[in-house]
Amino acid sequence: MGTVPRRSGMRLDAFLDRYAVRTRGMTASEIRALFAVASRPEVVSLAGGMPYLNALPLDAVGSVIAKLIRERGAVAMQYGSGQGDPTLREQICEVMRLEGIAAHPDDVVITVGSQHALDLITRIFIDPGDVVIAEAPSYVGALSVFASYQAEVVHVSMDDCGIVPEQLSDAIKAISLVGKRAKFLYTVPNFHNPAGISLSVLRRQEVLEICQRAGILVLEDNPYGLLGFDADPIRVLRADDPEGVIYLGSFSKTFAPGFRVGWAVAPHGVQKKLVLAAEASVLCPPMFSQLAISTYLASQPWQVQIKTYRELYRERRNTMLTALGEKMPSGATWTKPGGGFYVWLTLPAGLDAKAMLPRAVAARVAYVPGNAFFANGSGSSSLRLSYCYPPPDRIREGVRRLAAVLEEEQELLATFGPGELRPTGNNSSGASTPFPDLA
Repeated sequence: MGTVPRRSGMRLDAFLDRYAVRTRGMTASEIRALFAVASRPEVVSLAGGMPYLNALPLDAVGSVIAKLIRERGAVAMQYGSGQGDPTLREQICEVMRLEGIAAHPDDVVITVGSQHALDLITRIFIDPGDVVIAEAPSYVGALSVFASYQAEVVHVSMDDCGIVPEQLSDAIKAISLVGKRAKFLYTVPNFHNPAGISLSVLRRQEVLEICQRAGILVLEDNPYGLLGFDADPIRVLRADDPEGVIYLGSFSKTFAPGFRVGWAVAPHGVQKKLVLAAEASVLCPPMFSQLAISTYLASQPWQVQIKTYRELYRERRNTMLTALGEKMPSGATWTKPGGGFYVWLTLPAGLDAKAMLPRAVAARVAYVPGNAFFANGSGSSSLRLSYCYPPPDRIREGVRRLAAVLEEEQELLATFGPGELRPTGNNSSGASTPFPDLA
């Protein structure tokens, strides 16, 4: 079959002047742009946050699916409730009880992954120009949603104990001085993506009190909360303020992302809006995925599986931290996560993670540059490393390759100075493609 030729003189996108204004905020994420090269076997990818699904007992999962089809196949492949399956909502309440949440199944709205919940909540609360407060750095998927609804994102800095309360107060005051009010604070308080840190117990109540005084809702995104390495699950913000916090959860990290099942727990009025928004968006979340997870939770030792994941990711975290300590050049610093998937690496002075990326991929190692996690494009002095997917030997090799790239960049910086045209094509402004040929 031949291709249809483009009409002479016609723009590449003939519909450019017909799109809604909000589409101007829709751009490809830095992470998705990496997938084409990071998935090549010769590249050690420390970029993506993919769970290590080989740790799942796939035979048992297959038996669960077979049982579901055999006993409830017609129900599983039918339409369902816009709020989600009642039995799964009850089970979700039991899962959340591990983190201190006492919720009723009626409070739960099941979504197509927690990213869907993020989109629905932003749709409900955000008009163009409204303000969202988010940590700096912040989850790239959330920033994409906020941009698509034309929100203004105000970042608040973090340190090793999480978001800094004084800076949160200052940001709220600054927003008020220009005649605006933040609609909500978006936070990943446990094993943060991308920073890897957790909000300290002492700061949690302070952050809640600041938001309560200002009348600001808290949107708590907690996909990694059960994946701590050294202690029981951290008590979540929602447990201490059910009326001021919307909680987002997901089975993507504790079971498998392919089912695309997440949820939101919200105050009553918000929950009603969420159901209406979900029905308008997807009519109902997929019954097959919901019942597959419900059957898994009812018939399999799911807490044992979470423990398996924790031990596996702890080993890989330890491997990465050891390798960073052995290989990184002077001036590099990094976080030490107590759970989750990520380490946040800050480069030696003068280095730029985005400009350095083509050289790193040429050296067959991939990461996500820090600017992907800032609404204003800053953060180029840092990068995110993921340890969840590669085995320990690949993590060590990836860190070795990355350290060699950093040392080479330091040598180039000393020779050519900042901003100078350098050899080997890592000058991002002049390259025709962000990555060199790896064939």
